[in-house]
Amino acid sequence: MNIFMTGATGYIGGSVAAAMMAAGHEVSGLVRSDARADQARDHGIAPVFGSLDDADVLAESAAEADAVINCASSDHRGAAEAMLAALEGSQKPFLHTSGSSIVGHADGGEAVDDVFDEASPLNPSLGRAARAALNDDILAWADRGVRAVILCPSLIYGLGRGAAEHSMQVPWLIELAEKYGIARHIGPGANIWSNVHIDDLVGLFGLALESAPAGGFYFAENGENSMREVCEAINAMMGIGLFPESMTLEEASAEWGENAAHNTMGSNSRVRAKRAREELGWSPGAPSLLDEIMTGCYADG
Repeated sequence: MNIFMTGATGYIGGSVAAAMMAAGHEVSGLVRSDARADQARDHGIAPVFGSLDDADVLAESAAEADAVINCASSDHRGAAEAMLAALEGSQKPFLHTSGSSIVGHADGGEAVDDVFDEASPLNPSLGRAARAALNDDILAWADRGVRAVILCPSLIYGLGRGAAEHSMQVPWLIELAEKYGIARHIGPGANIWSNVHIDDLVGLFGLALESAPAGGFYFAENGENSMREVCEAINAMMGIGLFPESMTLEEASAEWGENAAHNTMGSNSRVRAKRAREELGWSPGAPSLLDEIMTGCYADG
């Protein structure tokens, strides 16, 4: 199968691309620069020059491919629509990567009890309303002859298998701990995020490409931890025998930006990948997030 990907030199996309090529597929990937093109070639990916704003490039590449996997942005409506329009009536698969912050709100590091699965009604925060709306619009292309599928991972951890080794949230916390000499979380750090190992997520992409029906939406998770627990593990990894420190949303916004502080690092995102397990036979089994931190996965990250 000839697969066109966006984000193929990124953390998720690079790992997915590596797995797809290992399974015998050919992968081409959108790149914005000569440096990215070299990275793509180094990992066996045929570069396609362009950006997410180049609708003609995206449409042509999507139309020529047997499948499209969008890993570059969960929020870029124009790119998704350009590729979907090129696939209309083809019944080809279009796998779109969303993110489970669509179930979260700006909780300021406080815990909430709400847990969501794929059948749960959503009430997205203002900061994630556009993403949730885009998800709905992508899935509606199932009625227009596209096997549109959305994969919605929670916090992703583990070493990437492509050009990029690390995700965002845990490295952000580690970089902050290195900056201040101690791990820091927002408020009490009681907010909880479900999480999933990159290897397990890649396995779900493979199952979805193979058998997910048009209009399928799948959370990806295999455990959950509070931000305080993650910070405690980071302190232990760094040999700091102290409790993590608290910081305000204002302080976190100065480090990560207001959107990330409110809607990612200080929010709750508790999901259950019920449909992925029941419909696709997904069976995640990689080491837990805390184990990966403690065993040195991020020691050089």
